[in-house]
Amino acid sequence: MLWSLLMRYLRPYWQLLLGVIVFQLAQSIASLFLPTLNADIIDEGVATGDTGYILRVGGLMLLITLAQIICAIVAVYFGAKVAMKVGRDLRGAVFSRVGEFSEQEVTRFGAPSLITRSTNDVQQVQMLVLTTCTLLVSAPILSIGGVIMAIRQDVQLSWLIAVSVPILLIAVGLIVVRMVPLFRTMQTRIDTVNRVLREQLTGIRVVRAFVRETQEVARFAKANQDVTDVALSSGRLMALMFPIVMLVLNVSSVAVIWFGAFRIEDGSMQVGTLIAFLSYLMQILMAVMMATFMAVMIPRAAVSADRIGEVLATESSVTPPANPVQVTVGRGELELLDVGFAYPGAEQPVLRNVSFIARHGETTAIIGSTGSGKTTLVNLLPRLFDATSGSVLVDGVNVRELNPDLLWGHIGLVPQKPYLFSGTVRSNLLYGKPDATEEDLWQALTIAQAREFVTDMAGGLDAPISQGGTNISGGQRQRLAIARALVKRPELYIFDDSFSALDLATDARLRLALKQSTDDATMIIVAQRVSSIIDADQILVLEDGRIVGRGTHEQLLDSNTTYQEIVSSQLTAEETA
Repeated sequence: MLWSLLMRYLRPYWQLLLGVIVFQLAQSIASLFLPTLNADIIDEGVATGDTGYILRVGGLMLLITLAQIICAIVAVYFGAKVAMKVGRDLRGAVFSRVGEFSEQEVTRFGAPSLITRSTNDVQQVQMLVLTTCTLLVSAPILSIGGVIMAIRQDVQLSWLIAVSVPILLIAVGLIVVRMVPLFRTMQTRIDTVNRVLREQLTGIRVVRAFVRETQEVARFAKANQDVTDVALSSGRLMALMFPIVMLVLNVSSVAVIWFGAFRIEDGSMQVGTLIAFLSYLMQILMAVMMATFMAVMIPRAAVSADRIGEVLATESSVTPPANPVQVTVGRGELELLDVGFAYPGAEQPVLRNVSFIARHGETTAIIGSTGSGKTTLVNLLPRLFDATSGSVLVDGVNVRELNPDLLWGHIGLVPQKPYLFSGTVRSNLLYGKPDATEEDLWQALTIAQAREFVTDMAGGLDAPISQGGTNISGGQRQRLAIARALVKRPELYIFDDSFSALDLATDARLRLALKQSTDDATMIIVAQRVSSIIDADQILVLEDGRIVGRGTHEQLLDSNTTYQEIVSSQLTAEETA
């Protein structure tokens, strides 16, 4: 997965990669000539006292060194540019794919894991790209070229290379093999830390309300310690690697000097040649050591690439049609025909044989006990899920055949848990319709019974809203979410228990204003509170995923036992009269 991922996302930047290769190649070739020139200065210039020769060759070495520095800088610049672009593209690809997921895929991966995959995992692959661009060319050239140049200097000492390099490779390989499973465990445990931290931050009020700070601190400490333990295990192995490399490096240097001294003594080798041979051996072993940096990063990057690839390879269970319908009559009429839905692996379906028609200009309400399937039913309408049986039709067209953008353009959804984005009141309302005028925004706020509190906020429409709307009350969040849907002016409104945080008086005023302003649209209202749906043209009573009653409030009050039980648990006899 790692190499296929890299090939896919490196391909657009082949020109930059070519630049990296060229400059790394030039830098490495320059490094290979410097020890030979140094040997010439010692054996030809110093030994004979030829100052002119020393200056000429020394000047050439200085020029080569300057060129080497320039090539190194340019190669690192190009390599960093490639790595940053690959990281950007990977994050964008993961974000785009997650944006296509249905609720089912998001739930399967989990939000904390998806965040880790698009940040920490992408960073690991990005760092590998940077290291690869820096070392991939120079390491093999220095090692192979160093062997050739060392043999040219002295063949009889080359057996030291044949001994030291395999020892170094075997030692490093044994360490890397043990690090792979640790890196896989580490990424999973980072997911756990993110999950616990996310839960504690979003549920801070619940934690404090139930005085669970101590237990939550202990839970985070456990997850944190798990990450620390595996990080220490991998860190110990990594720390072991460099002493081994230095040990082989130093022992090899001593061996070269030891055996080279005997050859110098018997006159078969010159001092400059020994120094050049030692320099080439250092280059070879340093190249191997540089390769160990990649060897350390490859296993972790491979684990991260697998996790990223898993997201990118996951297709949404809600697939767009091959030949989508691009135009509808635009009335927002909704029809469900024998619809059923079951979650993957569930023993029983959540919805069974649900059929009804929600007509243009009418309000259809859905009520039922907790767990009866109301929210699941609502999620089928905009294709957040796909029905496992039956059909959902909008304006007579199956939603599976509609262009998704056209379908979502017809629908104004106010979810059960209203979510506001960080920004301002204005930016949140414009989310529904970017080209809406200020008059449109105030009109929507007026209908949603939100004008008064928005006017009182410092800045009005430009008043700041924190992420999730945590700086305003639950009722204010609901009203802003309703206003956001109203700004859109869709043909089909879906309110999923969207009035639950409102007091009865505000609820009544809001329902009256909605009825007057949305009489040209289809309205679906899911509610727990009978007072919110008492004036609906059609009320559907859900129980255990089935419709067990339908009709107006008066009709159901006379004929449906389930509805009667719901009403009697909420309203007094005077309120139901």
